[in-house]
Amino acid sequence: MRAPAPIASADADTTSPAKRRPPLGRPFAMLWAAAGFSNLADGIARIAVPLIATTLTHDPLAISVLAALAYVPWLVFGIPSGIIVDRFDRRRVMALANVIRTATALVLAVLTVSGGMTLWALFAATLVFGLGETLFDNATNAVIPSVVQRSGLERANSRVQAAQIAIDGFVAAPIGGVLFAVSLVLPLWVGAAGYLVPIALALLLPLSAARPLLDDPPAGPSRDLADDAQPTAAEAFRWLWRHRYLRKMVVLGIVVAPALAFAQAATILLFLDRLGVPEASIGLVTAGVGAGALLGAVVAPWCVTRFGRGPSMFAGLAVGGAGMIATGLAPSAALAVATFGIGALAVSVWNVPWASLRQQLVPHAMMGRVIAITRTFSWGLTPLATLLGGLVARVDLGLPFVIGGAVTIGATLVSARLIIAGTRDADADASAPDAPQSPENSSSTS
Repeated sequence: MRAPAPIASADADTTSPAKRRPPLGRPFAMLWAAAGFSNLADGIARIAVPLIATTLTHDPLAISVLAALAYVPWLVFGIPSGIIVDRFDRRRVMALANVIRTATALVLAVLTVSGGMTLWALFAATLVFGLGETLFDNATNAVIPSVVQRSGLERANSRVQAAQIAIDGFVAAPIGGVLFAVSLVLPLWVGAAGYLVPIALALLLPLSAARPLLDDPPAGPSRDLADDAQPTAAEAFRWLWRHRYLRKMVVLGIVVAPALAFAQAATILLFLDRLGVPEASIGLVTAGVGAGALLGAVVAPWCVTRFGRGPSMFAGLAVGGAGMIATGLAPSAALAVATFGIGALAVSVWNVPWASLRQQLVPHAMMGRVIAITRTFSWGLTPLATLLGGLVARVDLGLPFVIGGAVTIGATLVSARLIIAGTRDADADASAPDAPQSPENSSSTS
């Protein structure tokens, strides 16, 4: 796909041609802002819904159902959302996703004001919010390589992930809590308003963000194949299965993602019961871990530039696993927060180049479906792993961290050649020059 014309920005270093980096440009800035506002509204909603639920019930099982339901849309609707992202104008998909979430927040607000709120309404709203999230997030990830050059993927994904971590961990939660303290319904009104901004920004994105087929017309009469071609998940799955490198990387993700979820199943109880952190100070724990994850997202592009994509991803997973083990064995709360934060930093260093790698290798016409498939597979075992981690924590609160970290390190060591040499052999090293991805190059196998 042809990259958009560069637009001057603060990213450009005009003092040294050797150090000059292509600017990410105004289209990415608009996409980044849309994602930021969407994350802010999401974060406020995630705080508001369980808080409202506590006014209806104090049953721990009922409250936990809300958390479990957040995974369901990704498992059930993740792949269909990828088909939609590849079939229709991605700008309109992003806008529609936030229209759905705006309407949902407004319905909840009306029910709250009228006294008609029920747990079942909150359960349904959680599912609808999640459905909108799958559409918006899949579309956002699919659009990124359409609005930035190949050499800018790491920086683009770094900024998107950093914004998500910062907003979810340090902005949305405090705002949501304060709004709820002022009025039960206020977070819902503010959340609904927050979803409106990304709608406008998404619709203002350039044509290159709409559909890849608009940029790669077929031979013969000029036409938009998206009007009559029917993208299928089977087509994307076959492509992914034939791409030996990506297939093996997805399998690695299927092992690592549940292992990390398993490790963190009893995080709150570890800090409260074993390490003696007061309930009022638990926010400092989450802030410390969030700061580590944020720093990892920020430094990931530098790591890739300095060491290469493969070595950075290998180190990210290995250090992330070691951080989990150290957290489970830590004798004090301060040390546990530090090691947990280091582990979160390292996992972020893995996440950023992994997202860029997929965006580079996957054909743009099936970007939404392949991203959806990889996420569905990676996250498919997460709820079960979380449950099993909770059961193991009954034996020892630190044991899930030790087991999950050990599994992560073991899988990383077994896959060392795949991660380092395989990334290079698949032409997925970030040091490669900017170039459009042809179908031939995109489907090469390692």
